[in-house]
Amino acid sequence: MSEPASLTLMGAGRMGSALLHGWLKGPAREITVVEPSPQDDIKALAAEGRIRLNPAPSESSIIVLAVKPQQFASVAEQAKAFVGPGSLAISIMAGVRLAQLSRRLGTQRVIRAMPNTPGAIGRGVTVFTAPEAAKPADLTAARELLAPLGEVHGPVAEDMMSAVTALSGSGPAYIFLLAEVMAQAGVAEGLPADLAMSLARRTVEGAAALMAESGDTPEALRKAVTSPGGTTQAALDILMDTGGMPALFKDALNAAANRDRQLSQEAD
Repeated sequence: MSEPASLTLMGAGRMGSALLHGWLKGPAREITVVEPSPQDDIKALAAEGRIRLNPAPSESSIIVLAVKPQQFASVAEQAKAFVGPGSLAISIMAGVRLAQLSRRLGTQRVIRAMPNTPGAIGRGVTVFTAPEAAKPADLTAARELLAPLGEVHGPVAEDMMSAVTALSGSGPAYIFLLAEVMAQAGVAEGLPADLAMSLARRTVEGAAALMAESGDTPEALRKAVTSPGGTTQAALDILMDTGGMPALFKDALNAAANRDRQLSQEAD
């Protein structure tokens, strides 16, 4: 993509900071950060002259909104002060639709993206959507600017974004819960709490690493570790029974997707 004259980041929490630090490793560009409560590392970057922190508003070529969706209504006017008719706006807010971004910010060039929290260490996955008439340069810019968070997919149809949010956006919490309840179950079977948690964490981490490196499907990996009539099969008979994990996850993702759709309505 051609180098933007300026880049503004609204919000420097975990995701915003991960994006910022990634950008600073790339081509030099003028970066403005708007953050009312900046962490020490953000203050240090400003002191070193590597970013501009909370300056007076001026039109930016690209603005990235990395605030919570519930804050959009309160920050939209502030963000609009950095947007010109030709500015590209990229949002990582759940539930805020392209039309809402365009209307509130005053630009037709908008991208809506959904990352997940492993993006804070560059191991996440982000999916984005864009208007049908989006310029190829805008799609390229989105891929480049979101790349510090990890793998990037898109553009996809906007009506897929609620499902994306439910699956990958909220997904890390499901994995953390899995480790949590595995450890609790281990304690119930007589293990010390610290050992149970260590075993649960390392098992989840190791299984994820194996899945990433093997290239096999999750189903194939599950079957490979499951001996007929063995201990794993005994556990899976419970987990995969009627009302077990398949049904629970279907209901859970449906609830998350519906909440994303509700956030879209609230953003109006």
